[in-house]
Amino acid sequence: MDGITILTDPVLGDRVGVTFGPMTIGLKRLVAPALRVKQLPKIDIVLLSHAHMDHFDLATLRALERRSTTVVTAANTSDLLRTRRYAGVRELGWGQHTRIGDVRVRAFEVNHWGARMHRDTYRGYNGYVVSTGRYRILFGGDTAATDTFRALRSSRRIDLAIMPVGAYNPWVRVHCTPEQAWKMANDAHAEMFLPVHHQTFPLSREPRYEPIERVYGAAGNEPERVALERIGQEIKL
Repeated sequence: MDGITILTDPVLGDRVGVTFGPMTIGLKRLVAPALRVKQLPKIDIVLLSHAHMDHFDLATLRALERRSTTVVTAANTSDLLRTRRYAGVRELGWGQHTRIGDVRVRAFEVNHWGARMHRDTYRGYNGYVVSTGRYRILFGGDTAATDTFRALRSSRRIDLAIMPVGAYNPWVRVHCTPEQAWKMANDAHAEMFLPVHHQTFPLSREPRYEPIERVYGAAGNEPERVALERIGQEIKL
């Protein structure tokens, strides 16, 4: 965005879960990541929605430690990071915002939960609106259906909504369906729709390609608004 590179919820290893030394015990990726850490450009901002292991991958985050990178994360999650190895780590609660250079990041409430394990229910969980001079981008993180996206609508349109569309069967109480994701993006007055949280890890029971098929069903006669449909594609606004 305007020359600033932002990485959202990066998980660039082959597995996600609990790490013991060089080994990770947990879910294996269904498809390789589009890029490995060494292939990334200089990352200015890492944006973390919540502490779940498929969004807050410690192995990836440690590989991204740079004194030139700022991390923005949810409330009560920075203890998971080696904070002194970044330029800064900033926690945001709902309604709070921060500025990194010309980028403004505001956190808002979504319908999810933030515990990494069973008992650390005090951890926060966010969606974000990221704004620069030219662009306004919505990152939904993880969420079930909620009306909170309506409050994001303003006279300035959102250029791109990054929305979760998978893991709803049987977890629909905490993960939205593709149709609900499409509605929430429209509630926020978003122009383009980038579906995430699908085709990557075996988190639920729906068939692997069902979420993206349902996204296009929800889009109806506006399929051109769907930015990407598979890992490894690229779009430029």
